[in-house]
Amino acid sequence: MSSDDSLLLGADLVKDRRRLVAAYDDASGITAAFNKNVLHVLNEQLGGNFDPELFSHVALWNEDEQWIEMRLRAREEMEVTLADAGISVRFAEGEDLLTEISAKFTPERIEAELEAAGFVVDGMWGAAEGEFLLTLAHPYC
Repeated sequence: MSSDDSLLLGADLVKDRRRLVAAYDDASGITAAFNKNVLHVLNEQLGGNFDPELFSHVALWNEDEQWIEMRLRAREEMEVTLADAGISVRFAEGEDLLTEISAKFTPERIEAELEAAGFVVDGMWGAAEGEFLLTLAHPYC
């Protein structure tokens, strides 16, 4: 980026833990179906033999990292093959497959990370509402 360029960054902010987990583990099962779709894609794209019904959707809040982890937990011991990739994986009952990380941020963390990457923050909007933050920055150049 040149000194004339700007970066507009949108970031989801840290919220109440229960609310975040509920958003990624909705009662209607929409997120669980979305998460299990990764197994269908692996089956189709890499000749896999995953049975999505043998996995449970799990959403966890990682306080230290300030992110949601979506996982698929094996309901029983199994071995799964991705024939086109030449891979075979064993799962123990209860073992998790990490499928997604959805990071959440604080305004202070965004500013610190942008500064560490060589940017100057010009403005931030939305922090007062606590949902989502827009940050405008430019490179130090």
